[in-house]
Amino acid sequence: MHDIKAIRDDFSAFKAAVGRRSLSAEARAHIEAIPGLDELLRAAKTKKQEAEAGRNAASKAIGAAKARKDEPEAVRLMEEVARLKAVIEDAGAAEARLEDELHAILAGLPNLPAVDTPDGPDESANIEQRRWYRGTGRGPPGVDLSADHVTLGEGLGMMDFEAAARMSGARFVVLRKDLARLERALSAFMLDLQTGEHGYEETSPPYLVRDEAMFGTGQLPKFFDDQFRVGTEHWLIPTAEVSLTNTVRHTILEEAVLPLRLAADTPCFRAEAGAAGRDARGMIRMHQFRKVELVSITRPEDSRSEHERMTQCAEEVLKRLELPFRTILLCAGDMGFGAQKTYDLEVWLPSQGVYREISSCSNCGDFQARRMNARFRRGEGGKPEFVHTLNGSGLAVGRALVAVLENGQNPDGSISLPAALAPYMGGKTRIERG
Repeated sequence: MHDIKAIRDDFSAFKAAVGRRSLSAEARAHIEAIPGLDELLRAAKTKKQEAEAGRNAASKAIGAAKARKDEPEAVRLMEEVARLKAVIEDAGAAEARLEDELHAILAGLPNLPAVDTPDGPDESANIEQRRWYRGTGRGPPGVDLSADHVTLGEGLGMMDFEAAARMSGARFVVLRKDLARLERALSAFMLDLQTGEHGYEETSPPYLVRDEAMFGTGQLPKFFDDQFRVGTEHWLIPTAEVSLTNTVRHTILEEAVLPLRLAADTPCFRAEAGAAGRDARGMIRMHQFRKVELVSITRPEDSRSEHERMTQCAEEVLKRLELPFRTILLCAGDMGFGAQKTYDLEVWLPSQGVYREISSCSNCGDFQARRMNARFRRGEGGKPEFVHTLNGSGLAVGRALVAVLENGQNPDGSISLPAALAPYMGGKTRIERG
């Protein structure tokens, strides 16, 4: 959420900053309307307050007039109270309408890009930061690994899209035997790494949240159609970012507890699973998938360094799994709605011959905190300030499974597993049909 006072103080700077985003013509028209709406709203509030003050004064004067038996003055004052009551009602209605209109515009605008977020309209302007392959930095191996994860999984007899479609439709899968265990192993490994070595606190949050929680992290109102609504009061979480970040909703934290670092392994649910094409096949884009999510709550001055730290924590998962990847700095036009600055981690998929996103680590500044009213206090008696929030995938489990299958494939269709997973796979280092 944006600070209307900051916009009022320097509208040109706000307009220039938000204008770095890829915005529709409608959104740009809404931005132009903000100063006028704000002025009308402030005028309506002033008119209402002045009328309330006049009504209160007139009401007191009525008693004094009656005490001195000045009936004409008492009648005049009562007429004035009635007139001012109508003014208050009209001004109050205008205030409520203008507040709703201004709030809707501000709630629908994305976060302002950080100064060091590069400009650009889309992914073509993203900037690669680094690559990794088993510590060499050379990039993916030059080995002919052509089978995709669907061919491999079905060949093992452990990946069943048809059974899932019969019960749930497209974009679902049934995993069996060692692939089901591999999914569990990946989740446990990621969570153990983040909690045991990187200091994140394991958390088991709700999978169902209310409107205000989805609004707090920016899924509502803009992405209403991308979510699964349950009944009339709840939504299935599209990411544990929603639940974890909202644990500090409407709170004032003590400075000493910051940074808070939270991690959760949850299912995630998304109604919008991507367009047709290469992602229509297999597990790349699903309506239901598993993810280990990382969330940090920090002081404003610490969020930049925390963002770099979080990204490194996510990168370490890929290194331990021996998966080739690269780290990308997103441009302003390609970032998510709530982010100021984002790094994407992209894992190498041999079947496609490309790197595909497996993690997105974002610094949201105070954007989400303002929507959630999440604050902290410096020392005793300090004035509450908004925290900064960060989130990142550590990692998307389904895509990690895809990458392990494709990068670990052997000519006979078996899969060689990363050594880091052996303790979670009962000592197995290979998956074979059986």
